[in-house]
Amino acid sequence: MNLTDRVVVITGGAGGIGTALGRRFAAEGAAAVVLADLAADAARAAAEAIGPVASGAGLDVTDEAAVRALVEETERRHGRIDLFCANAGVATGGGIDAPDADWDRAWRVNVLGHLHSARAVLPGMLSRGQGHLLLTCSAAGVLTAVGDAPYTATKHAAVGFAEWLAITYRDAGIRVSALCPQGVDTPMLADGLAEGHLGARVIAASGTILTPDQVADAVVAGLAEERFLILPHPEVADYARRRAEDPDGWQAGLRKLVRKLRASFPQS
Repeated sequence: MNLTDRVVVITGGAGGIGTALGRRFAAEGAAAVVLADLAADAARAAAEAIGPVASGAGLDVTDEAAVRALVEETERRHGRIDLFCANAGVATGGGIDAPDADWDRAWRVNVLGHLHSARAVLPGMLSRGQGHLLLTCSAAGVLTAVGDAPYTATKHAAVGFAEWLAITYRDAGIRVSALCPQGVDTPMLADGLAEGHLGARVIAASGTILTPDQVADAVVAGLAEERFLILPHPEVADYARRRAEDPDGWQAGLRKLVRKLRASFPQS
């Protein structure tokens, strides 16, 4: 995808990766960038900082009617949506003892949020025979988010859903990409580290922490090449191969890392 003159919607757009994507897409010449987020005021402030090409809106991605309304309003104002970035996501830092409410919210945001956006935006894309869906799925979707069971389970589901979309709609002109970064300097990671979550400590110990702008650079390159898996951390591909070739060895390595971190941070 060449982003020049494209109309783009980004959920989870009020900060972190979402805002970085909006900023980069605007720099690439997008005709319109809509930043949508549960934090409506923050989304509008982020859009104002990007410039006149951007606008902000409030959105709860777990509300299918609200997602549909946003898509309809964007299509009414701009005529179409060329790229929909389903970027909203939540982490919990919990295991099997995480409250049911945390499991439910992770499912509703990290999986059903993608479903709601696909249901809303695909009819218009299919009628034009073109469009691109970008689902932010996390490296946890191809590996594991140690210390966060709801996040791991729902991000694996998100990758599976993205792959299903890619297989089902590619021949109809729809491109699908799954964005799977590892450690990114966002409030989600910072908050996890501040609260001593094991998963956040594993991420911090596992490799380079990228900036959201670096992730946006990887996304632009991945969209241009129409790649399904967009991996801002190239090492994730190597990890995934090792995991597939030797799952027992892969799990043993992670358990060793967890033991080391727990010895250093007993509270985690």
